[in-house]
Amino acid sequence: MAKNAVEHHEKAAEHHEHAARHHREAASHHESGDHQAAAHHAHVAHAHMLHASEHASEATKAHAEAHGGQFKAAAQ
Repeated sequence: MAKNAVEHHEKAAEHHEHAARHHREAASHHESGDHQAAAHHAHVAHAHMLHASEHASEATKAHAEAHGGQFKAAAQ
């Protein structure tokens, strides 16, 4: 289970890095006046952010499944 969470954290980080690159590319195109290319890169950046969010959620689920009982016992 832990390896799965690690993989999801790694994938989330990769997608955030891709999103950052596309945002920088969008900014560059916007600055040069190429708004169509800027919009394209902004859209791709958003897609990477969505993928990152999905992986972060899966990592959180894995953590809750592996360790959720500890929190339940502590709350009682």
